[in-house]
Amino acid sequence: MKRIQSLPQSHFVQNRANFVKGMKPNSLAIFYSGDIFQKSADATHNFFQNPDTFYLSGIDQEETILILYPDAPNPLWKENLFIKETSEYIKVWEGFKFTIDEAREISGINQVSWNKGAKQLLATMMHYAENVYINLNEHDRAHFDGDYMDIRAFKNLKQEYPAHNYERSAPILSALRISKSPDEIKVMQHAADITRNTFVKLLQEIRNFKSEHEIEAFITYQFNLNKASHAYNPIIASGENSCVLHYNDNNRPLVKGEILLMDFGCSYSNYASDLSRTIPLGGKFSVRQKQIYNATLDVFKTCKKLVSNNMSLFEWNNDGKKIMEEKLIEIGMLNANDVKNQDPNNPLYRKYFPHGLGHFLGLDVHDVGNHYHKIAENAVITNEPGIYIWDEKLGVRIENDLIVSSKGVVDLLESCPIEAEEIEDLMNS
Repeated sequence: MKRIQSLPQSHFVQNRANFVKGMKPNSLAIFYSGDIFQKSADATHNFFQNPDTFYLSGIDQEETILILYPDAPNPLWKENLFIKETSEYIKVWEGFKFTIDEAREISGINQVSWNKGAKQLLATMMHYAENVYINLNEHDRAHFDGDYMDIRAFKNLKQEYPAHNYERSAPILSALRISKSPDEIKVMQHAADITRNTFVKLLQEIRNFKSEHEIEAFITYQFNLNKASHAYNPIIASGENSCVLHYNDNNRPLVKGEILLMDFGCSYSNYASDLSRTIPLGGKFSVRQKQIYNATLDVFKTCKKLVSNNMSLFEWNNDGKKIMEEKLIEIGMLNANDVKNQDPNNPLYRKYFPHGLGHFLGLDVHDVGNHYHKIAENAVITNEPGIYIWDEKLGVRIENDLIVSSKGVVDLLESCPIEAEEIEDLMNS
């Protein structure tokens, strides 16, 4: 079965054109697919394509190599795409793989070959190129002790070609990927719609579920039904689990009267959505639950109005933390005098709001982008304030996905129920 292709060939052609503009003269750039990671025995984890390789080629398949050499002396070397060679054996055991013609049609690259020829052609190109752009994982939240395809290839290149000058692709791609094209926004809106509709259906059927894992199963079913998958491990957190920021066990029985915090989003055609909602098990918020919910919602609404292209994500996050601090004082969770005299390196709001206000969103859930530059035109960010009270086993998080542009803010999840009364009505309908 062929993979979903929601973006036109012109999108990937333009992405490559934009990337090569940032390269030094007489340079080539190399991009590899994501790894296939082993579980045990002959089992592997599901394949996840390197987002940069997909961004530049549109090919969502393992063992893919892309080489760009815009100043190549031979015109046939300017763009070369290498894909896994298929066969009757692979067809029987693994199923669909792209043909040469299919890869050419998706990517807009004329020179498409089986990947067994990549090493020889690269060796020839290296004799002429002065600079080599390599693509490493430079996300500022990345903490990975192992190796991966690109870094292994880089080590081999440096050993074989030590006299070349090596450059970084990540700064160029980070600046490009942060601004979403109309085609990308269309796909991301579709992903958000699937996630929104799943949440609404879930509220309408919530009385049928008895545990966190049943809710996760329902979400998975709805995503698969819409040709989507989970963009990240879903968080289905009831009771005190709602205070665990990255809770993933999703196996606790649901208890009427407790709170249920859900953080989930689908990936459609490689693009992520990201939604958080908190609901009352039993169909009605208690007075205290509603107070904390509405306090979180107030912060959400204020921060949504505040964000613009005139500020950086770092500045917006800091402003959001101050807004949350003021709200926590207002509802009696913090004392104003204590806040005035607090250690600025360990502010008191962290007890109840220990994470940031939002992050970039796109091909990755925590997408690439510079947190210290002004938010780029048509960047997509999440807005996700939360209040977590361990002593009360009460955690609330509310999250939507925002397009930030010079024309204002567009909420991709605008139609998703968010008011406490909306949620209660749907749960009891």
